[in-house]
Amino acid sequence: MSWKDLSKVELHLHLEGAAPPSFIRGMAAEKSIDISGIFDERGGYRTGSFEHFLKVYEAACSVLTSPEDYRRLTLAVLEESAANGVVYSEAFVSPDFCGGGDVESWRDHIAAIEDAACEAEARAGITLRTIVTCIRHFGPDKAKRAALCAAETMGGFVTGFGMAGAETVGAPKDYAWSFDLAREAGLRLTCHAGEWGGPGMVADTLRDLRPERIGHGIAAARDPALMERIAEAGVVLEVCPGSNVYLGAVPSWQKHPIETLRAREVKVTVSTDDPPFFGTTMTREWEMLDKTFGWNEGDLTELNMVALSAAFCDEATKDRIRKTLEAA
Repeated sequence: MSWKDLSKVELHLHLEGAAPPSFIRGMAAEKSIDISGIFDERGGYRTGSFEHFLKVYEAACSVLTSPEDYRRLTLAVLEESAANGVVYSEAFVSPDFCGGGDVESWRDHIAAIEDAACEAEARAGITLRTIVTCIRHFGPDKAKRAALCAAETMGGFVTGFGMAGAETVGAPKDYAWSFDLAREAGLRLTCHAGEWGGPGMVADTLRDLRPERIGHGIAAARDPALMERIAEAGVVLEVCPGSNVYLGAVPSWQKHPIETLRAREVKVTVSTDDPPFFGTTMTREWEMLDKTFGWNEGDLTELNMVALSAAFCDEATKDRIRKTLEAA
């Protein structure tokens, strides 16, 4: 059995964070921008701690300055995802990087991303939906602008709103206005929490922002009562094991709590987060889950169904993707 060939659903992918290093190098060369310091001797991204990763990520984003850049980026990212068996993907995209929070510039950027998504779907059979994302360490005021951009463009392609970035900055309640606006606009909600901030950060996020999904959420495994609460509420965790191990959020694959979460009936999914930054793909994630925990094709089928049920697309899209998974 080849994990690469099996169909997969991915819910936690940062669009810029999925940019192949060669793509970013090429864009930098085209624009005569020197960001050579973010690459290692093998041509990959030079990453280390989470704080350093954020700096490298933002430097890579600095060469993406137009809607056309994002159209090309989306095609490159979806080609790589499709090559690893992904048939449905949800990508985080931030207005802070796409037009600086200006609604009209954001419209142009998201239109270019959607155009590329349609092309990739026709060519490679992969379906993309987007989650507008504010950046936590940019502060609550910029988060409000991101939420306004999300509300103004929500629809079949823009289906969700969330928050990424350094979760140790501020408190979830500081961003409640943005999440309330997005909720009232009809957007589905997710939020990064519990990668670095501990079980309390997950609990505070659930209480103050009321998302239906949590990005990462692995710290919940340290609190049995919180796991029970999450399981009972049906909150879905977008778990990214390879990312967690690479950045040191957990010490090793063997110590990753994804099995503990499943054993407590917490709904989990598997994603790559920022794959080229962490040396992973959806294929590698499943190879390592197989090697570490003995997961098999039945586990993939189960988690695909959890992810599809939790996806922020409409029911017609879910039905179509479900048929694709069943046929595979």
